[in-house]
Amino acid sequence: MSFELPPRHGPRPETTDCAPHEQVSQNSSAKIHALFKEKAFALPFVERCWSGISVPGAEALVLPVAHACGPREAFMIGREFAHVHPAHDGSSHLMLPPSVIEELIAKGWGEPHPMARLGYIPATAVMAFAPRDENEVDVMLRLLTTSWDFARGKLANPAPVHIHG
Repeated sequence: MSFELPPRHGPRPETTDCAPHEQVSQNSSAKIHALFKEKAFALPFVERCWSGISVPGAEALVLPVAHACGPREAFMIGREFAHVHPAHDGSSHLMLPPSVIEELIAKGWGEPHPMARLGYIPATAVMAFAPRDENEVDVMLRLLTTSWDFARGKLANPAPVHIHG
């Protein structure tokens, strides 16, 4: 799978190195945070609810049973494949395939979840840093859409099955 991100400008934001995993610098403005959430929760089939695994106030992106067709490592808990932290933080946790995680880290858009590094949750769990402007909202949406596709089982294209009767 080919996936390329532009480099993120500036230094990495500060984050906590334990749970709760939060971004503590370079946070989104209220306007940018609201714009990102508006677009994030507009993805088709996504149910918006409180996260089953994050801090109070984090909003989860959850797929209905009929659309949650991805592998187990595409989900954090239940059918939750991503969540957006409250406005004071603005970052997101999402599940991404390994090749996209490499790109995310190399280009400065995020980092592995500390609980994933310790083996408590799948290694596919990452933090994507809070968007600082509208261009970064677009990058975040590309990442989130990839997570959404991962959770829906849409990233691999298996060979067609032919049934002969």
